[in-house]
Amino acid sequence: MLKLPEDRTETHFDDYKKAYTDNQAAVEANRCLYCVDAPCIKACPTSINIPEFIRKIATGNVKGSAKTIFESNILGMSCARVCPVEVLCVGDCVYNEMGVPPIEIGKLQRYSTDTAYEEGWEYFEAGPDTGHSVAVVGGGPAGLAAAHELRRYGHAVTIFEAGDILGGLNTTGVAPYKMKADASVAEVQWILNIGGIDVKTNTTVGKDIGWEELDQKFDAVFVGIGIGPDKTLDTPGEDLDGVIGAVDWIAQMKLGTYDMSGIEHAVVVGGGNTAMDCLRELCGLDVPHVTMVYRGDEDRMSGYDHEWDAAKKLGARPEWLSLPLEYQGSGKVESVRCQRLDSDRKPIAGDEFTLQADLVLLGVGQTKLGEQLEPLGVEVEWGRLLVDHHGGLNRKGWFAGGDASNGAKEVVNAAAEGKLAARSIHNYLSAATTAPGDL
Repeated sequence: MLKLPEDRTETHFDDYKKAYTDNQAAVEANRCLYCVDAPCIKACPTSINIPEFIRKIATGNVKGSAKTIFESNILGMSCARVCPVEVLCVGDCVYNEMGVPPIEIGKLQRYSTDTAYEEGWEYFEAGPDTGHSVAVVGGGPAGLAAAHELRRYGHAVTIFEAGDILGGLNTTGVAPYKMKADASVAEVQWILNIGGIDVKTNTTVGKDIGWEELDQKFDAVFVGIGIGPDKTLDTPGEDLDGVIGAVDWIAQMKLGTYDMSGIEHAVVVGGGNTAMDCLRELCGLDVPHVTMVYRGDEDRMSGYDHEWDAAKKLGARPEWLSLPLEYQGSGKVESVRCQRLDSDRKPIAGDEFTLQADLVLLGVGQTKLGEQLEPLGVEVEWGRLLVDHHGGLNRKGWFAGGDASNGAKEVVNAAAEGKLAARSIHNYLSAATTAPGDL
């Protein structure tokens, strides 16, 4: 796989949540009440047995703790870092109802999984060869989770990845204060260590190999193509140098270097979680003036509250109920002319203002990729692949998961959906090779 340069811009950042020491992990693990009907498990899309893995830390069985995590979520290392635990497992910890700080589940999960990686512990091996082959389109979290689970069943797997590196947004898009690209690359390699997964990077299905061809060469297909490039608002001046999609900018920063010299004023357009990441990253890169321009207000912001609180503490400031009208400059962006909106998000006549801007990041969403499967008869809604509760598409032997079908949720959702689809594929392939009288 692609070797990452050591002088990546993302290396400027330290971990936002520091890793636990052995003593800290033991103390925190012993605070857990080990609830029988644990709400934290229900809040986890991959249903990790959280009380069990925490109890194993408390009893010194870290190897067993990590196994408990990985049995449910093979991407447990990255999810320990990137999951919004505040609105998932930690948010549902019973201590919240008692006025006591909740258990730091994410940090304990990181402690176990990091230890497993450092010690080189391997828990899984490929199952006996079934003679079946599966194409996995997309090498992000959903595709990786599906591929690993399929190998445990013994099916041959080929991953087709359009880019030159696996890991999806874990590698290219996660905020570096949560997880850096090299950690994602290490996770990819750890997953591939199960063996028998053929990887074809720089291979775009639909261009380098046809979708129909997958039907001919493989017994089943999993579609985990994620989501596409940054959206734009067709605002005048978007072609100026220094106006760039937020996800594109993050990828440049994580995989290489982005020249931040001379950037005094940065504007982030949008109020979702990608915009929140950009605000925190720009502040962390010592940009003096960082402003968010958002067409809604704080109550209607789609980004997580805890992410916005962190951005505010770092110095980011908002322009609520505002919309860019024009990016101005001679060749390179110099300012943004904006329109004030009323509470119904309608323009207020004559109420405009201008912000200085050396850099503008467009965090207004990403395009959906599902339309490319419509010619195959696959059901698509607003660019999102429609799947049943088993992860199946309405094309025989085809399944999907991750952002392509869920509309862009969390990494942990992608991991859960990839694993679910893999099990469904296994059942489909097993039924296809079983005589009716044996069912």
